[in-house]
Amino acid sequence: MTYQSFHQKYRPQTFAELVGQDAIAQTLTHAIQQSRIASAYLFCGSRGTGKTSSARILAKSLNCLQFKHPTPNPCGVCEACQTIAQGNALDVIEIDTASNTGVENVRSLIERAQFAPIQLRMKIFVLDEAHMLSTSATSALLKTLEEPPERVVFILATTEPHNLLPTIVSRCQRYDFRRIKIEPMIKHLAAIANQEQLTVSNSTLHLIARFSQGGLRDAETLLEQLGVLGQPITAEQVWERG
Repeated sequence: MTYQSFHQKYRPQTFAELVGQDAIAQTLTHAIQQSRIASAYLFCGSRGTGKTSSARILAKSLNCLQFKHPTPNPCGVCEACQTIAQGNALDVIEIDTASNTGVENVRSLIERAQFAPIQLRMKIFVLDEAHMLSTSATSALLKTLEEPPERVVFILATTEPHNLLPTIVSRCQRYDFRRIKIEPMIKHLAAIANQEQLTVSNSTLHLIARFSQGGLRDAETLLEQLGVLGQPITAEQVWERG
């Protein structure tokens, strides 16, 4: 089996599994239960706080094949859930806008959005680091957000929402992902340590969480790096690498 890093292996698969973002999880859950699905979402926040994970969970919630309608509790085992989780779904297109900043890239995206989904119920476009789009690309995207195609949802993720045009922001449902607090992060890291059979004290996990500055991915990566040094993981090792 191909090795998976901790942040991939323990990526949340449902809104209930999101770490430290309870308000966002609850709001999206209620919206899906009430069939109040927006055509565009804006996920803002520091790196490693759950933006991309939430985008994939939302994509699964809208497309899970075990249900005839969107559900806040996707099964995780159907073909739709599996391909979305693996990043292979034809109708869930994740775009790194830091590498695709031009207007031609966005025009190609808009053209693809006009076609009906191939396999799934809805077509999802996830634009990571959306603030990196050029001015002309942003203008082209704005026209589509004003009149979105049916059965298409856009999810814009960014660490710098202040660099997005206000007209783009106003057409999205905005969710602000906060830096994750110490206690839920420690709980999550302790669960990973238990699964991976790592010996590490609660005080050392607290130190790892502090060094991560609210970024769960950074904390998971640091724990993973320390785990290869032998047992137990010590505070001194954290200080050396933190």
